[in-house]
Amino acid sequence: MTRAVHALRNARVDFEPHLYSYVEKGGTRASSEALGVDEHQVIKTLVFEDESKRPLIVLMHGDMKVSAKNLARAAGVKKTAPCAPEVAQRHTGYLVGGTSPFGTAKPLPVYVERSILELDRIYINGGSRGFLVALAPSVLVEVLSATPVDVGIA
Repeated sequence: MTRAVHALRNARVDFEPHLYSYVEKGGTRASSEALGVDEHQVIKTLVFEDESKRPLIVLMHGDMKVSAKNLARAAGVKKTAPCAPEVAQRHTGYLVGGTSPFGTAKPLPVYVERSILELDRIYINGGSRGFLVALAPSVLVEVLSATPVDVGIA
């Protein structure tokens, strides 16, 4: 059982586990194809840091990118940039490709692209490569206190 599953169970969240064959550097396209779901419903967990190297998580549709400039503005900092993989792993306790916003090694601020909250169901990493959980997007706000933002670019 991953730390993410443990955190979801502790929060009494209704979720559905989905295993698939992990593809190195396959990203959300590979997982959406493996599960037969729209890549827009597969949510990436990205670890960024601000100018003071403070980490934060941003949740984004699989088929979109994050505007670092807009994220900085939304987070009230001067700038943000993606963390190096080893730095992201240190902050979250998860390997890149298996990063979940649930059960991170230390609590991190979480930002969620606002349009994710409008979906019926999302697929998000369950804390291990090749493992997604399907759940209601409202869980992101209820459990993670995620702040809705508009930082996505197609």
